[in-house]
Amino acid sequence: MKSIGKILGLLFLGLLLIVVALGFALTHLFDPNDYKDEIRQIARDKANLELTLKGDIGWSLFPWLGLELHQATLANAATPDQPFADLDMLGLSVRVMPLLRKEVQMSDIRVEGLKLSLSRDKQGRGNWEDIGRPAKPADSGAAQPQAETPTASEPAEEKPGQPLRLDIDSLIVNNARIDYSDARDGSQLSAESIQLTTGAIREGTNIPVKLTAFLGTNQPLMRAKTELQGELRFDRALKRYQFEDMRLSGEASGQPLEGKTATFVAQGQLLLDQAAQIAEWNGLKLSVNQLRALGELNVRELDKTPKLTGALSIAEFNLRQFLEGLGQKLPAMADGNTLTKVELVSRLNGTPNSLALEELKLKLDDSSFNGRLAVADLAKQALRVQLKGDRLDLDRYLPAKAAKESDAASATRKAEVKSTVTAATTSGTSPLPQAPSQQAWSDAPMLPIDKLRSLDLQLDLGLGQLVIDKLPIDNAILKAQGKGGQLALQDLRGDLYNGNFNAKGSLDVRQAVPQLSIQNRISGVPVEKLIESQGEKSPLTGRLELTTDLRTSGNSQKAWIDALNGTSSFTLNNGVLLDANLEQQLCQGIALLNRKSLGSNPRGKDTPFQELRGNLNFTNGVASNPDLRARIPGLTVNGNGDLDLRVLGMDYRLGIVIEGDKSEMPDPACQVNPRYVGLEWPVRCRGPLELGAKACRLDRDGLGKIAAKLAGDKLTEKLEEKVGDKVSPELKDALKGLFKR
Repeated sequence: MKSIGKILGLLFLGLLLIVVALGFALTHLFDPNDYKDEIRQIARDKANLELTLKGDIGWSLFPWLGLELHQATLANAATPDQPFADLDMLGLSVRVMPLLRKEVQMSDIRVEGLKLSLSRDKQGRGNWEDIGRPAKPADSGAAQPQAETPTASEPAEEKPGQPLRLDIDSLIVNNARIDYSDARDGSQLSAESIQLTTGAIREGTNIPVKLTAFLGTNQPLMRAKTELQGELRFDRALKRYQFEDMRLSGEASGQPLEGKTATFVAQGQLLLDQAAQIAEWNGLKLSVNQLRALGELNVRELDKTPKLTGALSIAEFNLRQFLEGLGQKLPAMADGNTLTKVELVSRLNGTPNSLALEELKLKLDDSSFNGRLAVADLAKQALRVQLKGDRLDLDRYLPAKAAKESDAASATRKAEVKSTVTAATTSGTSPLPQAPSQQAWSDAPMLPIDKLRSLDLQLDLGLGQLVIDKLPIDNAILKAQGKGGQLALQDLRGDLYNGNFNAKGSLDVRQAVPQLSIQNRISGVPVEKLIESQGEKSPLTGRLELTTDLRTSGNSQKAWIDALNGTSSFTLNNGVLLDANLEQQLCQGIALLNRKSLGSNPRGKDTPFQELRGNLNFTNGVASNPDLRARIPGLTVNGNGDLDLRVLGMDYRLGIVIEGDKSEMPDPACQVNPRYVGLEWPVRCRGPLELGAKACRLDRDGLGKIAAKLAGDKLTEKLEEKVGDKVSPELKDALKGLFKR
């Protein structure tokens, strides 16, 4: 037995020596460099590649099948003078015996100086697309009929064999570069200074990976330094690939960042399961400058229309500083301290063309919101907003209102009004003010027409309190939508100073001149608060009841007022005309008729009223008010006139029916003679709207007519005393009529 074993041992030793001798002979007597032309032809015929080998081919056979290529280039066979790959050196070696068992055991794979130049032409065809396809045979004439050969035209389906088992000590890529260009849009992408190192590559085990590169693009012009680390694990039988403890970090700069630098880090556990058609990013951690986010992402149905689910949590950060750090300039806001505290928590849902933040909880400065925020169509930027919040001071986020003095027309009008106010006095003895003539509105564009035309929006917002134009609106509801250049304010309502309001409107920007309309109702709101919110001093107070139906066109304040048409009705209850004592002015008129002087100074400067009502008809910025009615203690007022909104002026004729001084100690000069009861005293109001009742004066011409009427009544009384029953009733009536005339 020992002899047999010794013989077998000697036999195997002899065979091994023979194999080694054959390997030595092959590697030393056979030079692959002598077959470069044959190798190039095989690449040309089998893979449609033009292979150029400028350097030597080094190789070894046993026990490692080793290969080294130097200075090689690859090009499409159709464009051999335009190589898309350039290689300084490729070195690898494979154990020979495991190949017989379909196992690939390799030592280090080393790639030096790889340069890939990929491009698409104007037809969208890439210079790599024909690689791997056998070259087309030359046309040798008409096709000859051939017998059906199922093995040639319809090759029999081969059963998949056992996949190769990989066992590679490491992969090293040094100083590689990839360039991509697209002639259709002129875009260019590049990755340079690529360094890749891995640990042992074996299926079912963790493979350490480290990749660094500099990335660049020309549309927009940007550069980024990146580093990727982690452990790769794969199972080809299960079609399952994992990237554990992944960490991508780097810095980016370029045109969009306006000279600023963004530092970013992304971490987590990545999984791709092709059998289940899912992809996951668990333990997501993301930071960009001072922004910090946590979450998870899951994508299902990869083979169909992928569906995204997940969660995202962004810790409180300063959005203003974050955007400024990315070179993004915020629009001007009234409050420069806004957007300093932002926090977000949400569930995610999405498709390749949509993204929704569900169960959203958002904190914005001092405001909190919850609801849903979605982009229904990423390409069209179709925004869908359904939010409820506690409070929002919108004035802080809107541009600060420019002072009127900055507009030349407004400044001129302000000076005109100031001089009129100086001339007017509350006593009513000064001349009647002149009607204003200076334009009161700016002609600067108000709406971003181009953006509104492309707007696709559905908005449903509910707030405990909304501040806008300094008006604190409680229980505010805002519903609006816009699409195709048509915007609709479906509902705007809320409570305001113990009153309430609601409004609807529309804006059509499809044509060159925008068209606007609005319908609103205001109930029980203090009118002075509405006027003061616009930066004007209110000439009166009172609870307002208002309904309007207005329409206009244009894109500036001036255009809107000039084209304003529609109707409105108003009632003002329990109010006061400020800085205007109409009763005192009437007492002066009565004293004048009584030919007496008032014995006391005015007891007050205001005139309270119980009700003020009327209807307005708007025609190109001028509101006609034919039926003004007012009830004032001791007075009844009827009137008609116009409000010229273009210059904020008024011109009214009023008729005041008085009852006289009803105070406990009336002024003797202001005592109402019974003959005055029921008389309508004429008053004219003209001037800037800001003056209110201070622009009103007794109509002297009208007083003369009243005096004539009173004189006629007095003569009639004397005639009655003298004549008595001495004349017929017909003659008495004729004489009364004569004196009245």
